[in-house]
Amino acid sequence: MSKNHRGTGIRTLPAHGRATCPICKKDNVKCLYEQEVDGQTVNICKVCKATLKNKARVEAKNAPVAAASETQTESTEA
Repeated sequence: MSKNHRGTGIRTLPAHGRATCPICKKDNVKCLYEQEVDGQTVNICKVCKATLKNKARVEAKNAPVAAASETQTESTEA
């Protein structure tokens, strides 16, 4: 079966969604993902979106470990 409607959403965007990514500075990439960066909502590329998501996931994973180590040091000092 043909895929007649693939990409119709970005055809209406200026330059078919292609621009310079404000994070990685790559030129002429599809910047389709809205993300809040430094208090501003900007469109970023797929690679930068994945990078930010992975950083947030690692920080969330390490946050309970850091909190637990802080409570252990406080309890040993008391």
